[in-house]
Amino acid sequence: MKIKLEKFSYEDILELTSWIPNKEFLLQWAGPSYTLDSLENQLKHEIDMMSEVEPKYMMFSAKSVEENETVGHIQLLWIDKANLSARIGRVLVGKNEHRSRGIGLEMVNAALDIAFNELNLHRVDLGVFDFNLPAIACYKKAGFIVEGSLRECRKMNDEYWSLLNMSILENEYRNLINY
Repeated sequence: MKIKLEKFSYEDILELTSWIPNKEFLLQWAGPSYTLDSLENQLKHEIDMMSEVEPKYMMFSAKSVEENETVGHIQLLWIDKANLSARIGRVLVGKNEHRSRGIGLEMVNAALDIAFNELNLHRVDLGVFDFNLPAIACYKKAGFIVEGSLRECRKMNDEYWSLLNMSILENEYRNLINY
């Protein structure tokens, strides 16, 4: 399935929030910055932040090219023009029937294209919990390298989750796309 990224809008909020079944999933998808009870308002606030002169966030809906159906969500966070860096985050392929079909990789590649070719960044990183093996495999296919781990940095119920930090540099990205 071919996808295209479109700017995330207020109209996309209901569908995105319908994909978040519980607080465990929310933490895995968005980290500690969102809460279930205020998720809709937090998303509205971040949409508003995208209209700033130099936004720190870019939020996207991933749409299938053929059906124009929303199949996922991805963000570029912490866009830093001084250091030419950003973070990919909140990557989600929505419905179960769309997962394991390469959509996540297409979304990440499209976000990297924006980061390196439109924003002219030097570095993009991301965080992923170490038990999320499909996401880790996807990010490695996109060229990300594991830099390190924040061991047991998030508490969920009675267990701790460890976070891997991964990154890709502009020259690594360019070497990959030139093959």
